[in-house]
Amino acid sequence: MTSAQVDTENVPEEGYERGLGSRQVQMIAIGGAIGVGLFMGAGANIAKAGPSIILMYALAGVVIFFIMRALGELLLYRPVSGSFAEYAREFLGPFFGFVTGWTYWLMWVVTGMAELTAAAIYIHFWFPEIPQWVSALVFLVVLFGVNLISVKIFGEVEFWFSMIKVTAIIGMIVIGLGVLTLGFSDAGDTATVSNLWAHDGFFPNGIGSSLMTLQGVMFAYLAVELVGVTAGESENPEKTLPKAINTLPWRIIVFYVGALLVILSVVKWTEFSAGESPFVHAFGKIGIPLAAGIVNFVVLTAALSSCNSGMYSTGRMLRDLASNSEAPQAFGKLNARKTPAVGITVSVALMGIGVVLNYVVPEKAFLYVTSVATAAGIWTWMMILVSHIRYRAAVDAGRLRASSFPAPGGALFSWVALLFLIGVTCMIAYDKDARVCLYVAAGWAVALGVGWAVLKRRNPQLTERRGDAEFEKVG
Repeated sequence: MTSAQVDTENVPEEGYERGLGSRQVQMIAIGGAIGVGLFMGAGANIAKAGPSIILMYALAGVVIFFIMRALGELLLYRPVSGSFAEYAREFLGPFFGFVTGWTYWLMWVVTGMAELTAAAIYIHFWFPEIPQWVSALVFLVVLFGVNLISVKIFGEVEFWFSMIKVTAIIGMIVIGLGVLTLGFSDAGDTATVSNLWAHDGFFPNGIGSSLMTLQGVMFAYLAVELVGVTAGESENPEKTLPKAINTLPWRIIVFYVGALLVILSVVKWTEFSAGESPFVHAFGKIGIPLAAGIVNFVVLTAALSSCNSGMYSTGRMLRDLASNSEAPQAFGKLNARKTPAVGITVSVALMGIGVVLNYVVPEKAFLYVTSVATAAGIWTWMMILVSHIRYRAAVDAGRLRASSFPAPGGALFSWVALLFLIGVTCMIAYDKDARVCLYVAAGWAVALGVGWAVLKRRNPQLTERRGDAEFEKVG
């Protein structure tokens, strides 16, 4: 038996505590699909695309499912906490593992800034006198403490964060359907399914404007891949990971398509705007002030949940980089509670830049950080897809064993998803507001190039190719 044929059950332990149970992994997967991109970003997207935003979320959701099934096949081939970076390292070479690991780390640092910004905005609903930066700082410190304690505490906090989001969205859908069918509340007289096409049509600003929202829509799906990072700390990855991934279509249908269908039927799309949660606005329109406050609490929870996940994943990704000599060795150490405390601490310190942005440019902080996070997320998804394509080629050639969780369509759907992501990148370049992330990406690429050159000089063996080329040499 070659090293490529080792059972997933015999994958070496990485030193982490396998403290994430099935219910926690399931809710982390669900929570990853419900974040500030839906609760906050949907307002701006609705203003640009009108009711057609529902189609954009559905289209992006199909592509995300292709990505997650590709990742699922890789995870059941070899479940490791390094996940995306480790697969890029194996199938594309050490340089791509280095770039992917650091870029995914950047994505979560920047996403953490976005979530802190959103959370601070939500606090304004109750306490408009509190400056955004103060709220952002308080949340940053509290979540930092949660992540330092243990993975079990993280998992439990994330479980309840996700439970609140799921319960609330289902409740919102039920109430919205009640308004539509029974006509109660202040919105009862104007609530109708015809709101989806009655105000300048389903594509009120043209198909082009709708497609341009895809970069913002893709941001809403950032974190669905987080289930891959939990692989090294899941009690039973062979059972929990496929189940979490296979429920993704239902989560998209209910939490994105279903929720937006109801909201845009209850309230016409022209009433929504950027900077305001469409969920809070809809319940305010229905005339239930208490419900609007509850929804605001839920979207606050969603933002904190995503930031909490970001702190978790950054520490794990830095540890994977350190274990491959691609980051300072201090990041590879676990504390007494088996958490990568140094990596988490450094990441949280950099998330503090989001606090500064909320002080300097509070009105544009969310746009800046979400566009950068989207670009980093797209790179990560591309690496998952390309790694999957290479993996399937190795399996077909008989060099690697087949995964117990094969993706439907094989490499074909990975190619489709890859082309879609390239198209979204082109749209980002065309959007004058979003293209700032490409300037950041260019600077980031230069920094990574310099970093890799320094690493090669200090450690020449880093350039040796790993992956299926290695397996070709094995017995």
